[in-house]
Amino acid sequence: MARREVPPFGDEKASLHASLDRHRDAVVWKLDGLDDDQLRRPLVPSGTNALGLVKHLASIEFGWFCEPYGRPSEWIPWDPEDCDADARVRPDETTADILAYYARARAAADAVIMDFPLDDRRTTPPGLGTGEPVTLRWILLHVLEDTIRHSGHLDIVRELIDGRVGTFPPRSPT
Repeated sequence: MARREVPPFGDEKASLHASLDRHRDAVVWKLDGLDDDQLRRPLVPSGTNALGLVKHLASIEFGWFCEPYGRPSEWIPWDPEDCDADARVRPDETTADILAYYARARAAADAVIMDFPLDDRRTTPPGLGTGEPVTLRWILLHVLEDTIRHSGHLDIVRELIDGRVGTFPPRSPT
């Protein structure tokens, strides 16, 4: 996987989108080479595991980008009785299933990003906000922040699994 870079002179939307893609790629790269047992293994007291983090990020992208824009969505609505439901991988869900879910979420979110201007206002979906209006810019920044945060969690989980460190794949020699 080639490392994406944020264009040094891109417009705001292109730069934000490139940054999101860059960190999405880092999330997927963090799973590379691990088997299903390693990906499901909770390594911290909260039960967090690598595959659950990716499932959560997929749900978040569907929720923030698709729900407010009336697009088809596979969002796992927030459950106040089970706050981590969207990060829990069921026994019948495979690694391939979760990666496909993340790929669908990315594609659906990308379509919204491409189809609407950054200043477009929508109301936050129930469970993700308080119903206040936000712009696509705000949503993009919010999802970018969440992706970066959980990519950092994946850095730690991956290091605990097999010692591999680094945020992104090494650069290819040119």
